[in-house]
Amino acid sequence: MQLLLSTHSIAETLKVEYSSFYSHVKKLDDPSTNALRFAFGFMHITQQRLCHITRAQIITQKQTLPLTVENNNRFTVPTDKILKMAKAVVVIELDDQANQCDMSVQLETLPSFLKTQYSHEELQLLFNQYQAFFEEMGGVLSFMMPSVDGLLFHFNPEVRLPKDLQALVDKKGVLVLSKTWLMQQKSLELPNKPLRITAIIEK
Repeated sequence: MQLLLSTHSIAETLKVEYSSFYSHVKKLDDPSTNALRFAFGFMHITQQRLCHITRAQIITQKQTLPLTVENNNRFTVPTDKILKMAKAVVVIELDDQANQCDMSVQLETLPSFLKTQYSHEELQLLFNQYQAFFEEMGGVLSFMMPSVDGLLFHFNPEVRLPKDLQALVDKKGVLVLSKTWLMQQKSLELPNKPLRITAIIEK
């Protein structure tokens, strides 16, 4: 990956070749993983937080495409082979020092799957999608790939989950639904929408 740094008086800028992002997003171009997406950010190397992004856009010789930066300082990119062929560059403006920020790639569910009520079938669908992704990536070497052991529901720090779910919450306030819990075929009711849903990965 080629990182080109330039310093401005207010912000610093990272320029990353679009092909670096495309190599990830093209892996989800399949019906078995159409509930998932890759969200990109930049992790501060010393402060265990995401670097603050003020603006992100894709630039080619002919056009500039703005990207939506979400409130958790992550963004997504379109899956477009034409952008790759056009040698597009993703330009990210930061409120942090660029040399302190490393790319962070997160596999998560699409925003349309973030809600307050889930049937067992919906939870199982999400679990199956994560499982399909890692099985597809592993191929004949699947025995060497991580396996999916459940789902993680991430919330704003102020969210308080009901008593019946408290036993499933870890020290970081994340709701942990293990494979064993999912096998009980329960539904799930939440007081607030989660920020994101990721997978429990066992290596």
